[in-house]
Amino acid sequence: MPRFAFRSSLFACALFCASFISPSTTYAQVDDKTRKLARDIFQQLIEINTTDSVGSVSAASKALQQRLLDAGFSPNDMYLGGPNDRKQNLVVRYRGTGKNKPILFICHLDVVEANRSDWTTDPFKFVEKDGYYYGRGTQDMKDNDAVIAATFIRLKQEGYKPDRDLIAAFTADEEGGKSNGVDWLVKNHRDLIDAEYVLNPDGGGVDLDHGKGVSMDVDATEKLYGDYQLTVTNPGGHSSLPVPDNAIYHLTGALVRLQHYQFPFELNSVTSAYFERLSTLESGQKAADLKAITQPTPDPAAIERLSQNPEWNSMMHTTCVATRLQAGHANNALPQLAQANVNCRILPGHSLEEIRQLLIRIFDDPKVTVRYVSDAGEVFDKAPDRKQLPPPPVNSELMTAIEKLTAAMWPGTPVIPTMSTGASDSIYTNAAGMPSYGVSGIAIETNDVRAHGQDERLPVESFDRGLDFYNRLVKMLSGSS
Repeated sequence: MPRFAFRSSLFACALFCASFISPSTTYAQVDDKTRKLARDIFQQLIEINTTDSVGSVSAASKALQQRLLDAGFSPNDMYLGGPNDRKQNLVVRYRGTGKNKPILFICHLDVVEANRSDWTTDPFKFVEKDGYYYGRGTQDMKDNDAVIAATFIRLKQEGYKPDRDLIAAFTADEEGGKSNGVDWLVKNHRDLIDAEYVLNPDGGGVDLDHGKGVSMDVDATEKLYGDYQLTVTNPGGHSSLPVPDNAIYHLTGALVRLQHYQFPFELNSVTSAYFERLSTLESGQKAADLKAITQPTPDPAAIERLSQNPEWNSMMHTTCVATRLQAGHANNALPQLAQANVNCRILPGHSLEEIRQLLIRIFDDPKVTVRYVSDAGEVFDKAPDRKQLPPPPVNSELMTAIEKLTAAMWPGTPVIPTMSTGASDSIYTNAAGMPSYGVSGIAIETNDVRAHGQDERLPVESFDRGLDFYNRLVKMLSGSS
């Protein structure tokens, strides 16, 4: 879920400067019929529970499949399948002239868990009130699932003929679970989704500050996600006979050392360009510090000061944080088992196993065992050697289209290619040799990010504009500007 993760720039100043162009035309809005269609699809998807625990991605995939069939798509241009009955993915191909290679849109249908008792509304009921749509998935990412599906349907009804095939993959288990749909399709049906490049609406989007566009973010790379299980065991005993060799003490001692550890400072082509550009926009000590960290020999004091900002700290370092604790079996007994989960977001170029080994050195306690936890929840003594790949090359066609469209829809808003500190399905398509970019037309206030949280909601206007954005963008990338 990278949509609202912190970001950094990929390209040099010329790209930033080019994005401040004034709009020459107003953007064209889609018709009311398409807007109603998109809203209906949005509601239908929100009200299908697609959580890993009790939900069904297959139900959502089949609902979209029926809508596409009703719109005139051929069954021969659709594939419904997956590793089990609950995790079926839908792939639809909108056939073009074949002049250019296809574009793939990847859209996960699953959502994180949501408890009714935590919400003021039912998370699996689509509620419109006070200018917002409420429901689990309104921000992550059933909004863009509906946008892409409605865009495909509208183009089909228009009789639009793109100069390339357009492929949409609606998939399972991006938010967790054992059956990631994009990974499964890459491994089992690569021919169905092979494309020149990939747009992932789960990333990017417009950051707003009191309604004003701050930036149009395009995720061009991301950190690597990794979970690690810390375990301490002990024979235990009666709590009236305390011993220093307490499993909880060993575990908490390790976590305190992690709390005070700062992973090494590191910039790449993505973050270096961002901080260099940002140094020209800030002033005083902050501007000087931003400039100092991009020098061949970065200033340690500048790094320390800037690291106080959580966003910038995450851009400059790998981060690991404790997220879950479990210990003991009775109030009057010494614990026989203490465990914690540490979640890491790893800078590109470093492997999961490299970080596991580093954690062992940080904890410096032979009683603390560090194991790797896979996305499916399986625990292994060793982590994979997998690393996040470096950023894909610049796609000038895509960036030019986004800049023109942003200037028309959010005048004066800079287009900023970014590094997401989250994780998304783009990791699978990038690894498969298909350059992948997080691109969304959804605009969110930076202080109202509720993805994965309580009372997740999306402004009605943001959804409508996101629909307008993708309708225009798809045409700009497939032969019609």
